[in-house]
Amino acid sequence: MTHLRKMMLEELERRNYAQTTRDCYIQTIEDFARYFKRPPDQLGPEHIREYQAYLFRERKLAARTVTQRLAALRFFFIQTMKKPWSVADTPYPKKARHLPSILSPEEVALLIDSAQTRFHRIVLMTLYGTGVRRAELARLQLPDIDSRRMVLHIRGGKGCQDRDVMLSPILLEALRDYWRGLKRKPTDWLFPGGPCHTAPRPITPKTVWYACQKAAQRAGLQNRIHPHTLRHCFATHLLENGADLRTIQLLLGHHDLKETSIYLHLSRRHLQATASPLDSLVLKGRSQQEE
Repeated sequence: MTHLRKMMLEELERRNYAQTTRDCYIQTIEDFARYFKRPPDQLGPEHIREYQAYLFRERKLAARTVTQRLAALRFFFIQTMKKPWSVADTPYPKKARHLPSILSPEEVALLIDSAQTRFHRIVLMTLYGTGVRRAELARLQLPDIDSRRMVLHIRGGKGCQDRDVMLSPILLEALRDYWRGLKRKPTDWLFPGGPCHTAPRPITPKTVWYACQKAAQRAGLQNRIHPHTLRHCFATHLLENGADLRTIQLLLGHHDLKETSIYLHLSRRHLQATASPLDSLVLKGRSQQEE
């Protein structure tokens, strides 16, 4: 480990950044240095400007991803190198607001039924049944299942926040069936990693992504599905079934209700609750107009 990497890791740890954020920030600085073939402490604002343009022009990264890369560079220069940072010289890109793709309940069922293995099936059921992020699912431990209160404890979620979500009776029974089918019972992690899911470490978020992709291919839904899609479906279907936005906000672990309000644009119940003003117009018949 280089001295700079060690310094940056220590600064990230001191601020209690999530492990996924630490990994992302370190990888960004490594990519930044690799692009210019120079140590990052020998680079400056003009290199950041060129790198930002390169991420858009050649890597074709989304604005949200570029913003994350800039946040990593900003942290490195300010917190690790103790150098000044000019917001004017390194503006964050304008974010495009896209509505996420949503599956119907029938398509979600098709996706789950198309899982490649029993393990992939329970992963997809847990994603949809709880609305957790894939990194949160990977870190679930056995004590997080509270069958007495019928809740699932999410510990150390985004922003290092804990929360509880509902535990569906169907999901609980599926988890018990999954447990009974394991040849070696885990002692800590709900979803252990390794080839036979017997390792003393959890699965990675990439494993969750792979389970989703394989099921989508088998269901004929490819190019539309990723683990976060099931989180969006969870929230949208709850809203369509009458849950209020505040409850959904708490279940998703959103800090701001504005994040949750996007599902108002996706809920068929809310979109169809108000008639179009066209329906109130008194229009002449086509035959009358032709006369």
